[in-house]
Amino acid sequence: MTTHHEDVRHLAAVSIPDAIAGLPGPFHQVSLAKVNDTTAVRLARLEGDAFPWHHHDGDELFLCWDGTFQVQLEGRDPVVLKAGELFVVPAGLRHRPVAEEAAHVLLVEHPDTTQYGS
Repeated sequence: MTTHHEDVRHLAAVSIPDAIAGLPGPFHQVSLAKVNDTTAVRLARLEGDAFPWHHHDGDELFLCWDGTFQVQLEGRDPVVLKAGELFVVPAGLRHRPVAEEAAHVLLVEHPDTTQYGS
């Protein structure tokens, strides 16, 4: 039974493998979902060390989907993530993702977060 707040016309599963196949190259990302207008779930391909150092005004969650990568943190040891592991970069901390080989990450952050931070 459909309740008054459900709209089945807008409900659909998201295929992460299909989204990965559609990424054009390293450091490109695609939005997969928006939750409560306060949180975005994005997918990105990481490869190499070309992504710039940056920070965000809010926390950023990295969930390694496949491969291995590290989140380099300014003034701290990098955090290495393997498939199935996650790490939250606190708001304001400069960081950048680096991957020796292709890896895919799910990012959970505020919908207004820009790719290169604030």
